[in-house]
Amino acid sequence: MASLDIQGVTKAFGATRVLHGIDLAIQDGEMVVIVGASGCGKSTLLRIVAGLETASTGAVLIDKVDVTPLEPADRDIAMVFQTYALYPHMTVFDNMAYGLKIRRLPKAEIAARVKEAAELLSIGQLLERKPRQLSGGQRQRVAMGRAIVRHPKLFLFDEPLSNLDAKLRVQMRAEIRRLQKRLRVTSLFVTHDQVEAMTLGDRLVVMHEGRAAQIGTPMEVWARPADTYVASFIGSPAMNFLPATLAEGGHAARLAGGALWRFTDGARPGGDGAAITIGIRPEHLLPGGVDGLPVTLELAEPLGSETVLHAHLDDGTPITARVPGATATEGLSLAPDLAALHVFDATTGKRIDAT
Repeated sequence: MASLDIQGVTKAFGATRVLHGIDLAIQDGEMVVIVGASGCGKSTLLRIVAGLETASTGAVLIDKVDVTPLEPADRDIAMVFQTYALYPHMTVFDNMAYGLKIRRLPKAEIAARVKEAAELLSIGQLLERKPRQLSGGQRQRVAMGRAIVRHPKLFLFDEPLSNLDAKLRVQMRAEIRRLQKRLRVTSLFVTHDQVEAMTLGDRLVVMHEGRAAQIGTPMEVWARPADTYVASFIGSPAMNFLPATLAEGGHAARLAGGALWRFTDGARPGGDGAAITIGIRPEHLLPGGVDGLPVTLELAEPLGSETVLHAHLDDGTPITARVPGATATEGLSLAPDLAALHVFDATTGKRIDAT
């Protein structure tokens, strides 16, 4: 086990800069998930930690030792890829043992490590099979086993679940988290899937255009998003954003249609009439209520225990609600949980907290 420190890392490909000074400290045994849309720089950052890419500036330290100039093989890390990268002509045993054989470990130790990892991953009965005889989930377990047997200081995961079907992704997600907690190996996990991020990470790094838009625990990021990008990316369905202005000395928001929503946690800075954006998550909107907004329903998605409503306000602003059970749609209005309002600067998109 080890700590990982990423200090001021930047990366440019020619004139295109893809990372803009990333600072991140990961504690011994911690699982940190880097999440963001395609092209945000998350995989590039992971490859720099692995030594597969060279940082333009900055440093990577493992256990306080600067490994920036070291080759990947000298960093004592193990990486699990999206594509499994198994040798098709080798058995499961040989795939898992290959890296240990290269390091010239004794045969008895190799066999013991492979057996231990296979038991952890419930693939002991597959050791004599070839990769073509395995399902996608079994191949991913083999790839993880190949990493585990090395007893590395650091695990790196590069979207390892993206090739699996939805049901298997849920299962493997739980297995990865269970294994990481049991082994307590410091881990960096990259994904574009916010559900994976929320369920796997001790902390999240939400990347946006080569920058860390927010770093925090999953619930911190969900409950107090730093800006409208983070707010829209974390949560499903995505947060609603409504144009508004400050009113009543910053104690309320006046929506574009005239409705007044009062804040329950104090005033926001800025004079009355200052442009803001109100954020409200779909699960914090309920049908009816004195503060309800009349909406025109476009689509209802019944999911059994809940229904997702897609609608728009009179001015055309789209709005989504996630409500319990089945909901009548005639004369529908949606009212917010006023304690769950988020306030953002209309120009910068940055969060505005109560003073």
